[in-house]
Amino acid sequence: MLRRGAVLAGIGVFLVVLLTSSVAAWVHQQGQIAALRDKVASQEADVAALRDERQRWNDPAYVEQQARQRLKFVRPGEMAYTVLDPDPKTPDTPTVAGPGAAGPKSTLPWYATVWESVRTADAPGAHR
Repeated sequence: MLRRGAVLAGIGVFLVVLLTSSVAAWVHQQGQIAALRDKVASQEADVAALRDERQRWNDPAYVEQQARQRLKFVRPGEMAYTVLDPDPKTPDTPTVAGPGAAGPKSTLPWYATVWESVRTADAPGAHR
């Protein structure tokens, strides 16, 4: 009787080992299938958005609007104005010195300034 129980237990362990790998593979495949379905749904949404955009480009009013906004086109007789610096006093606006602007004077010769610039640029943490 004990021997029969041991044989049944051995068969049970064999079946568990055999089925464990199959179940693990099935679960993994189900995860992959779900990920691929999500990817397909995302791509279908992208395709629908691109179709809508293509349809908008068939409308002459939309094309004219885009030409006005992106390319600054105007109709004959119209005047176009571009504001370069609407509020120069804002603190987040970076200032750029022109070629004739007076910057901090360096007492070093020009080649020493260039060499210092190379060393600073090559230093770790210099790239931000």
